[in-house]
Amino acid sequence: MATVWELDFYSRPILDEQQKKLWELVVCESPLDTRRAPESLFRYAQFCPSSQVNSAWLRAALEEAISKAPAPPAKIRFFRRQMNNMILKACKELGLDAKPSRHTIALHRWLQQRMQEVYPKEAGFQLMAPAASVRMESPAPRALPDALVGQKWAFVTLEASAFEEMHEWEIDFGEAFPILGEHSLVPQLTPETPIPGLIIFSPRALALAGWISGLELAFLKVDLNSPARIVLETGASDRWILANLTNPQLQAEAKGFDDAKQKAQMVHFLAVQSSPQSESFAGFWLLEELNLS
Repeated sequence: MATVWELDFYSRPILDEQQKKLWELVVCESPLDTRRAPESLFRYAQFCPSSQVNSAWLRAALEEAISKAPAPPAKIRFFRRQMNNMILKACKELGLDAKPSRHTIALHRWLQQRMQEVYPKEAGFQLMAPAASVRMESPAPRALPDALVGQKWAFVTLEASAFEEMHEWEIDFGEAFPILGEHSLVPQLTPETPIPGLIIFSPRALALAGWISGLELAFLKVDLNSPARIVLETGASDRWILANLTNPQLQAEAKGFDDAKQKAQMVHFLAVQSSPQSESFAGFWLLEELNLS
């Protein structure tokens, strides 16, 4: 399985001797399945003076990270759109495939941990109010290509414990992360927690799953505004209409999905099968809607 890294390069709540914010590069490996313990994932962090924040410094730091890693990344994910140009430039110069992505779950958890356990120990740490965010408008969701529209779909749930055997399921395209036990990236979940999901059934299941796998999946969103629909969020801001909620019954089911997602700490899944009778999956992705800021 190819190695994927998650990357953040941004200022931290630490002031240097000149009272300028210290910047930091952090990279961590994506788990990709439910069995990877966070401590087994490659991690690298390096502080950067604000006077040296540029693509050249970032390129050199990434080279250092690669030299220490067990394997170079086949792909790099990053979520900060405001750093898009600098990250893409540094990665391109290193021949690395970098993608804007909101599927940075391991990185999100590590940054939370560093905010609690690492940064407060630095001499210049200051608990600062979050910077005012620049609102970036989300585009209107696009329709799926006609050839990839599923014929049927259904809301379903699986207990969290079921995902411990996900590595044994027959799946052509997919990705997951640990959600139970001491290695969980979502420690609030219990084995009995219902995890909601959406299954799409299509005679072109493999083609649909292959197309979806080429996207940087983020999460599913229920939009009950008119017209009500289920939206697949991908990349930094891309949005796709997976299904239209054309009647009150479907809208009630969608509301149930959304309520279950809230109770499951925003964890949910998307699956693709050829038919309801199929015992294999053309695609299966475990997702979490993150609050990235």
